[in-house]
Amino acid sequence: MGEIGMNCVKSESEGNSSLIQHEEFHMPYLVNPGLDVQPSVDDTIFSASPICPAPLCRQFWKAGNYDDEFVPKPRDQYKSNYLHVHPKFLHSNATSHKWAFGAIAELIDNAIDEVQNGASSVIVDKVSNPRDGSPYLLIQDDGGGMDPEAIRRCMSFGFSDKKSTSAIGRYGNGFKTSTMRLGADVIVFSRHANNRTTTQSIGLLSYTYLSLNGLDRIVVPMVDYEYNKSTDTFVPLPHHHKEQFQTSKSIILQWSPYRNEVDLMKQFDDIGPHGTKVIVFNLWFTDDETLEFEFESDPEDVCLQGSNNFKNINGKNLTSEVHIGIRYRYSLRVYLSILYLRVPQNFKIILRGKVVEHHSVASDLKYPEIILYRPHTGGTKEEVLATIGFLKEAPQVNIHGFCVYHKNRLILPYWQVLSYDRSRGRGVVGVLEANFIEPTHNKQDFERTSLFQKLEARLKDMAWEYWDCHCGLIGYQIKKPIRAPVSSLDSADAHPSFSRNEPLDTNTSLNFARVPVHRDDHVVNLRADSVFQNDQSSIQQRVKRTKEDVLLALGNGIMQPASQAARPRNDKGALVLMQENKKLVAKCLEHEKVEEELNYKVSWLKGELELAQHEYERMLIVLQSLEFVKPED
Repeated sequence: MGEIGMNCVKSESEGNSSLIQHEEFHMPYLVNPGLDVQPSVDDTIFSASPICPAPLCRQFWKAGNYDDEFVPKPRDQYKSNYLHVHPKFLHSNATSHKWAFGAIAELIDNAIDEVQNGASSVIVDKVSNPRDGSPYLLIQDDGGGMDPEAIRRCMSFGFSDKKSTSAIGRYGNGFKTSTMRLGADVIVFSRHANNRTTTQSIGLLSYTYLSLNGLDRIVVPMVDYEYNKSTDTFVPLPHHHKEQFQTSKSIILQWSPYRNEVDLMKQFDDIGPHGTKVIVFNLWFTDDETLEFEFESDPEDVCLQGSNNFKNINGKNLTSEVHIGIRYRYSLRVYLSILYLRVPQNFKIILRGKVVEHHSVASDLKYPEIILYRPHTGGTKEEVLATIGFLKEAPQVNIHGFCVYHKNRLILPYWQVLSYDRSRGRGVVGVLEANFIEPTHNKQDFERTSLFQKLEARLKDMAWEYWDCHCGLIGYQIKKPIRAPVSSLDSADAHPSFSRNEPLDTNTSLNFARVPVHRDDHVVNLRADSVFQNDQSSIQQRVKRTKEDVLLALGNGIMQPASQAARPRNDKGALVLMQENKKLVAKCLEHEKVEEELNYKVSWLKGELELAQHEYERMLIVLQSLEFVKPED
């Protein structure tokens, strides 16, 4: 990122004048190689419109009508050797998020990526604006925070410090697109500590400020503070020019929810020794001129406006209405519960004061099959486990599709790869983690590459075959004979044994090996969710999987094709073994439940300990300040 040009320009208007702080980001990818991007004074002069533009539209999909027609253009503007970013880009860039919950997920991803820096929780809450009482959205984590340089990269375009292969963020664009999709304005508070010092930074990205002042380029006022040990206070960083600092601070106070510097600095009180707080205010409205988010119907959730009408679309099918495959579309709590395939240990997502309980989609399935899936990705051997089965509520539910994750993050929830005809495919749901294809930058879809298209075709065949072979288990007539499972899993040339009339194409780039795992009253209950998660971790370690590996991952359970699940067993010895297995599984479930409760208690106690530490630090500061108070004579 180039240097930050800052110029104070006096703007003449009817009856008043004001100083406007220009803090502009220069982006190297917009500049020809070898050109000097350091701005001269003449190149960066600009001013606000002498005629006040129309008020900002509060409806997101209409807010792109930005009018800077009356803004005087700087002299010799075309002689500049760098390009500017117009405020319209903030809105057009945010339109990539068609769904508001997808924008919130981007901010949660940033907190998840901070786990490596010590983050243990992320808070999502609705808070009232102290100026006018309107609601704003709070997203806060206790990660490592951002120093002054890092927060500037965060609020610029295309810069990303995330080098880890496991990091969800990648493109350096998620913060801008997500916050501008949720509301017109966002203010960021971040505290960062290192071995030398502790810094506090505040940045304001305000579409309202830019539009109402008619600015023709993006301006982001920022202020930075550094901890002074001698005075035990935070003071402006030395590199700040006093006039520039005061101008930036005055813009932040004028256009943010906080009236004075004291209120501004109070926002760091609950951050702790390090962390980041993102506040999105002036939330967008729908076309009906109502707030896009609905906070009142459930005090522990954030819902999309009109969710009550959405629930009544399938009023005749109550089971489908309350199913997670429908509710995630309008309930943020439900969506966050399935957003990650595995939640990092001791990490909590807290929505409106209550922890979001993680939910595994694989645990919703009955008669599951675990399918080993080998895509050819140009020299590298990838192995993916796809879990497929019927929803427990099938055939009553009108839901089907695949939940496709990428690097632990849900990209496509209940992706409908097929449209069923005469109930064919009804209730069939699958789960897989596809790290061999790349998501789009809004993380709500995948890039439409040839590899993705082959994946889509294979998942469609997989769903149809599963239905045709096993629909008898949920009361439908079986149309095709049930095929036996593949006997070998360690063959690199194994192909799927799909039951279909046409022959299989041997020139395929995707191979399958089938491991049926079914459960009913006569078969041991295998936990598909734990199987799927455990096997995915071993795949990430690139361990070649054999038949014995899969059996070990399944806990040495009894594996049977679905055709045998419906057959009564007369073998007394087998019945005794199955009864013993049921008892063992029940004990395992009890132990797992106790373990989960203990883990939650440990996490809760850690949170209480941190709160106590923060309170201790606060009381210590108060005590130290009292030592300097002189008694009255």
